[in-house]
Amino acid sequence: MTSVRRDSLLGHNEGVSDSSVGTRRTFCRICEASCGLEVEVQDEQIVRIRPDAKHVGTAGFGCIKGLHQHELYSSPDRLLRPQRRRSDGTHESVSWELALESIGDKLASLRRDFGPESIAMYVGTAAGFSLLHPIFAQGFMTAIGSKQMYSSATQDCANKFAVSRSMYGFPFTLPFPDLDRTRCLIIVGANPVVSKWSFLQVANPTKRLREIEARGGKIIVLDPRRTETAKAAGRHLFIRPDTDAFFYLAFLHELIARNACDRARIDAHFSGFDEVRQLVRAWTPERCAEVTKISAADLRSIVDDYVDASANGGAALYCSTGVNMGRNGSLGYWLQEVINAVSGNLDRAGGTLVGRGVVDFPAFGAKHGILMRKDRSRVGDYGSVNDAFPGGVLADEILTPGRGQIKALVVTGGNPLLTMANSGRLREALTKLDLLITLDIFPSETGTLAHYQLPCTSPLERSDLPFIFPFMLGMQSRPYLQATQPVVPAPGEARDEATIYLDLCRASGVNLFGSRIAQRGLELARWRHTKSKRLAQPRIPQEALLSVLLRISGQGSFKTLLREPHGRERPVGDGGDFLSRRVHTADGRVHLAPTPLLEAAQRLDAQFEREATAPAGLKLITKREVKTHNSWTHNAERFAGPGQDTNYLFMHPDDAAARGLAAGAFVDVRSATGQVRIGLRLSDDLMPGTVALPHGWGHQHAKGLSVASRTKGVNVNVLAADGPGALEKVSGMAHLTGIPVEVCAAAGDFDEESWTGTPEGRFDPESLRRASTRRA
Repeated sequence: MTSVRRDSLLGHNEGVSDSSVGTRRTFCRICEASCGLEVEVQDEQIVRIRPDAKHVGTAGFGCIKGLHQHELYSSPDRLLRPQRRRSDGTHESVSWELALESIGDKLASLRRDFGPESIAMYVGTAAGFSLLHPIFAQGFMTAIGSKQMYSSATQDCANKFAVSRSMYGFPFTLPFPDLDRTRCLIIVGANPVVSKWSFLQVANPTKRLREIEARGGKIIVLDPRRTETAKAAGRHLFIRPDTDAFFYLAFLHELIARNACDRARIDAHFSGFDEVRQLVRAWTPERCAEVTKISAADLRSIVDDYVDASANGGAALYCSTGVNMGRNGSLGYWLQEVINAVSGNLDRAGGTLVGRGVVDFPAFGAKHGILMRKDRSRVGDYGSVNDAFPGGVLADEILTPGRGQIKALVVTGGNPLLTMANSGRLREALTKLDLLITLDIFPSETGTLAHYQLPCTSPLERSDLPFIFPFMLGMQSRPYLQATQPVVPAPGEARDEATIYLDLCRASGVNLFGSRIAQRGLELARWRHTKSKRLAQPRIPQEALLSVLLRISGQGSFKTLLREPHGRERPVGDGGDFLSRRVHTADGRVHLAPTPLLEAAQRLDAQFEREATAPAGLKLITKREVKTHNSWTHNAERFAGPGQDTNYLFMHPDDAAARGLAAGAFVDVRSATGQVRIGLRLSDDLMPGTVALPHGWGHQHAKGLSVASRTKGVNVNVLAADGPGALEKVSGMAHLTGIPVEVCAAAGDFDEESWTGTPEGRFDPESLRRASTRRA
């Protein structure tokens, strides 16, 4: 075997020679970067993954998670057969025939007795990184006749979809920074060096950011923490958590006060500018500095850089989860988009671009009403976003009696018990369901409660094309297209999700997409494909279906694309083709002042006063870690072994000293919703008044995960509120960052159910009890 040189844990380029062992090329599907990979296979087992140095889009980059993902998939904890829950709460293996028949009978009876809306689905992030999975999942719910869809988007990004629908006429119209040409990039509440960007396919973000500086561009990072991104490039300024909307208001106020808006573009392509100008009139940099803690002088210097770059090559504002998950995520993103638009940077090289996929999905979706439903939730009266309701009311929809009460839930590609707000209450709700089904690779925390766990293929065990964002929307900084076949066969009786949903439709007596022709045609195709290929498990002809999509879009066949194993380059957008042709509002103009957002902005004065007059206190933010990916990389020793098997609360030394706390102490973290106990670490990378707790932990209830269940971290989402009134009204987003908390020395008896781990990473509850008693 050749050795692998690792430049950093964050991602790297590696110069390695090809091995004589069978090498198969594919692309990663655990995040939006979709890095090209070379996979060494021996006896149908993966022995090594390395970056594809010749890949046209990612050029030899790969992160530690992507390069060792096979260690997760090869775990002995993999679900290999369908699992049925016994009366004692444990699970037993059953045949696919029995599982499908039992599930189908139950779904049919619930549909008959309580109506289609009694059956719901939760779609997790993992589902989104496959092209066919979400399509067939929606096809199943259409077959059932239920609109009860819930997704992980309302935990981290639904604000962008809601705003884009209001401004541009379609939720998936999502402008992104032109990284290769911008002269000024302002990053607010995002950490792309670790997260690998969001809503944009960018490999090797550290290199790309440094390239901006190398050509004379400026990067400014605003974040309550001096993140890995802030350390890699640019200028960093602290901003008080959950005050981003006031930063954008001050920025836009200053932009308009300078007459630095492109009036010709505004008159030609936008509506609502006068309403926006009136809104920001009172929000001066001096006023907003009271809550953001960004001085008026610093604010104006940021605007200086942005305006100068706008006149000399283009500038862009970009935000992600740090803005999205605050109480004003929609307002923050809306104001950012207004700034990029009125400054003349929207749809411009060097500014922000709107990508083009291989098909014009926004035009198709807007014409046919796809992702454009106008219905509202039974509980809380929240509007659907991307045809899905807020996950933050899922527990209420299960627990609240009446017509439309959820009786059955299908969880596909997600783990809501760890990722959703107030997960303790959601746990209670899930136990009340008549039927809970999970489609997953592993027996997750949610799966532990499921009546049935259905084993699925991993990303490396199926044929695929890039997921919807790059494929149908062109959200790539360096566009390309690639096809992949399975790298290794699926183990045991694992099946791909598309095939499972086809079979669940048949078992439930319904037709996929509500079409008898589609159901019978796909069943016949599955039978023929399985027989001709002599497959151990039935499988729809994925490559044939993907080939149809390619041919419709003029890209040739799947087989043809496979002949370009390093990917096929696609044209880079130059801007200038969106505003005049691809805005899908009724009047074809970008709406700068949508009514729902203007109405929401009227509440900002009261929020400002509360923020400005509230006693100085701590606000909790979440934090990404290099070796974790949301909640699902913790079942491998490489990522969560001894010494790295817990999360910690990070606090500024001054805040710790003011509370009499020292590094290594155990602390209780309390919000209005919940409490956790955790070890403390100190960091001057945090803005005073801010504490950070990495998300994705809390696996103690995960039966069947031999590594993850031994970890000791806490679930930060226990501290976040759910339910009506706790969610942001425009998008249904939960408030998952900037949460007011109290932190004090751990005191009182220790509850092993909420065990979080010692600072040394050892499970020693007795010493914790003694330490807690001494501190009390």
